[in-house]
Amino acid sequence: MKTLTSLTTMAALALAATAATAHGPPVPGGTLNAVIQPEPPSLMLGLVQNGPTQMVAGQIYESLLRYDTDLNPMPSLAKAWTISDDGLTYTFTLQDGVLWHDDTPFTSADVVFSVDVFLRETHPRLRASLAHVDSITAPDDTTVVFTLKQPFGPFLGVFEVGTMPMIPKHIYEGTDYANNPANNTPIGTGPFKFDTWERGSHIHLVKNENYYLDGKPYLDEIYYQVIPDAASRAVAFETGKIDLLPGGSVENFDIPRLTAMDNVCSTNEGWEFFGPLSWMWMNMHEGPMTDKNLRKAVMHALDRDFARDALWNGNGKVATSPISSVTRFYDADVPDTSYDPDKAKDYLAQSGYDGETLRILPLPYGETWQRWAEAVRQNLSEVGIKSEIVATDVAGWNQKTGAWDFDLGFTYLYQYGDPALGVARTYVSSNIAKGSPWNNVSGYVNPEVDKLFAEAAVQTTAEARQDLYSQVQKIVVDDVPVAWMMELQFPTIYRCDLHNPVNTAIGVNDGLRDAWISKD
Repeated sequence: MKTLTSLTTMAALALAATAATAHGPPVPGGTLNAVIQPEPPSLMLGLVQNGPTQMVAGQIYESLLRYDTDLNPMPSLAKAWTISDDGLTYTFTLQDGVLWHDDTPFTSADVVFSVDVFLRETHPRLRASLAHVDSITAPDDTTVVFTLKQPFGPFLGVFEVGTMPMIPKHIYEGTDYANNPANNTPIGTGPFKFDTWERGSHIHLVKNENYYLDGKPYLDEIYYQVIPDAASRAVAFETGKIDLLPGGSVENFDIPRLTAMDNVCSTNEGWEFFGPLSWMWMNMHEGPMTDKNLRKAVMHALDRDFARDALWNGNGKVATSPISSVTRFYDADVPDTSYDPDKAKDYLAQSGYDGETLRILPLPYGETWQRWAEAVRQNLSEVGIKSEIVATDVAGWNQKTGAWDFDLGFTYLYQYGDPALGVARTYVSSNIAKGSPWNNVSGYVNPEVDKLFAEAAVQTTAEARQDLYSQVQKIVVDDVPVAWMMELQFPTIYRCDLHNPVNTAIGVNDGLRDAWISKD
């Protein structure tokens, strides 16, 4: 039996001690004003996994574990865990005295309901990982046992709050999940409780006075300010109305000016678990993008170096593979996808393209994304492909993407530290399901790819997994089910009197319980 908690708990305590030493002891109290961009479509994390939803709801909901910046697991709702020697049984011991925000006790029954019932139905990414799970049982109120069908090395990485949020059984069991009234007033176990949401203005969270960790959170309240205009967000930070700009809050061209201000700190940490990778979905369900030669033409038409330098101010790296270069098992030895207009025209001539206008669906996350869609339209025009931009808000983007109502659709998804957790879901045919913008939206089907992803997930050595993932990367890149764009970087910008806002591998998405504001 392997017991992993002693070392990871020590690491977590050391991290907290380092932060306290660097800034003095944590100070209780204070109001934090942060930007949320764009406004989330919902805060019910079990139903919606948009980036803005995860950022706010990660303070309300919790999972069994958190992860440090080296992706080592740390305690959260589970205070201890063991793994059997055969790698098949994971036993978690829950924290004592945990209450839901309505003061109902949190027990192992909530874990079984959340994972085995609610999230199996609602969460496409987790559902793919749960295919490896044979049973989830609760021998007593503080113990949960996951029994796997076969060893699954990345399994300890699925217990992050955006992947496996705990859902209150007493509120959701036997209800219509999507229409449960509690979706509007989310109830979790986290350090902050939902208070109010003034649509178009702000979301207000308040300190959970009954939080199970004594003394935490330090902050009294958080206001997530909704400021639709990027320039106004930058001005709000400059004038002191805003204390925290999460990654992606301001346009890239404003970052150098803001970070040069007095009493302003910034960090690129807090994205290690996510490894955000952007691409354009190519709709292979029907229509022009079912033509592989047209997909190759689009891929070679894209000037991604220009996008990196001119639109993202160098904050990123051109993507070459379905696996990010910061994620395990990346392989650079894949077919060429570089910008080459002549090659794009050759593939276009070999395709059945008849001059149809392709519908480009931008990601409605600000001016940079809109300008990127315009640059793509220009790139396509230069090689003879007609296109138009279809603008939406976040809810409209969710709907159109999930309904496959586009030809080329911008997105970025998280990789979660391992291809089995965050990459395979985009390309395996078993994860095609209309209605979700976070699964195999393109409709890509390749039985060999399905087989390789399945085999790689259960191998017991890193060498065996690397061999299989190298094979799958070559095949997928050649098939071009999506147009890979960039490995994104999102600096978090904050006032230096806000201490320790980024202390896990998902940054401000779950780290604000350990943040504090100095009084001097």
